[in-house]
Amino acid sequence: MRKAMTGLGKAVVLMIIVLGLAITIIPRFLDHIYFFGPPRANFDGARFFNPDGDDTAGLPTGGSRGAFLASRIFGTDGSAAWPINVAINPAKPAQRVNGNRMTATWVGHATMLVQTQGLNILTDPVWSKNSGPFGIGPARVTAPGIGFDDLPKIDILVVSHNHYDHMDLDSIKRIWDRDRPAIITSLGNETLIGQTGAKVTALDWGQRKTVRPGIDVIVTRNHHWSSRWFADRNRALWSSFVVTLPGGNLYFAGDTGFGDGAWGAEAADYGPVRLALIPIGAFRFRPGQMHIASHIGPIQAERIFASLGASFAIPIHWGTFKLSDEARDTPPRMLAEVIKCGRYLDPNQFRAVDVGAVVDVPAYRKPALRPAPRPACLQGQAIQTLR
Repeated sequence: MRKAMTGLGKAVVLMIIVLGLAITIIPRFLDHIYFFGPPRANFDGARFFNPDGDDTAGLPTGGSRGAFLASRIFGTDGSAAWPINVAINPAKPAQRVNGNRMTATWVGHATMLVQTQGLNILTDPVWSKNSGPFGIGPARVTAPGIGFDDLPKIDILVVSHNHYDHMDLDSIKRIWDRDRPAIITSLGNETLIGQTGAKVTALDWGQRKTVRPGIDVIVTRNHHWSSRWFADRNRALWSSFVVTLPGGNLYFAGDTGFGDGAWGAEAADYGPVRLALIPIGAFRFRPGQMHIASHIGPIQAERIFASLGASFAIPIHWGTFKLSDEARDTPPRMLAEVIKCGRYLDPNQFRAVDVGAVVDVPAYRKPALRPAPRPACLQGQAIQTLR
């Protein structure tokens, strides 16, 4: 008995030593430096930051990290149940859409195929079944809205940041190997994407790459953070994008919180926005929450829509991967009510679409707006009681 207890004691001591070494060594091992350069407005020489205030480091619950992780792992977070599978009708889009005509096909989450001017533009491509390292992580509840074999040849690929639900290296490699598109991302992400063998253009906010005369891809500011392995937090930059186009620009917000909210108007300075892709989901981690520091919900999405002066918008970043507590259909249902309260007179200008639906984007028209939003409307039961 004494020998057994002694053996158990030694095992406990060994486990403590191993745990201590892991805590000391593993974070350093997982901290990868993706970008080298002098300090600048969004970079302190080691890590990137949000110049409008870095509020994204805290947990969205406001509690402890251990309790947060435990509630996610053991399912005690009180979140709304999601369906395991949602049936869709996948699209078989045209190979090209020429001239000023524009179509958009939602593949799911933040992946959108936009076709216009004979160009096929793809955002944050994710065809994998799970969002996370080693194939582990939230499983998609809808199949991709376009089967990979039905995806037309991609000319422009933009990648907003390095979170797994936006930077899926397997999908990027498949597209690169097949199509050799122009890949544009923000600083530091070229180190990761380059592991696929792809050639990448990495830019800072405000910089651009010309694809052809009159068509540029501009990397623009938003409000977020980055990490692949926790310890490498903010070693690479996050961004949104403007693609300048003769018939009106495309704006892709990427993954973003609100911050100072001025980044929408900054993007509008590059010209009229014909189509905006704006996230509306993954905003609730405690009861009644309408946004978190790193994710806007429908209320803030409507504000960004108005600041862009966009003619038409499609909501993204909802309904594919369960990343937060709200029900799967809460973001689009809430958005529909918020738009009724907001500045845009026509609710069809910013509405949810089905995964796999090929949407004909209307020609740019300056939107008709109310003189001011109606805050009291946002406190109504139709919005506040949605789970």
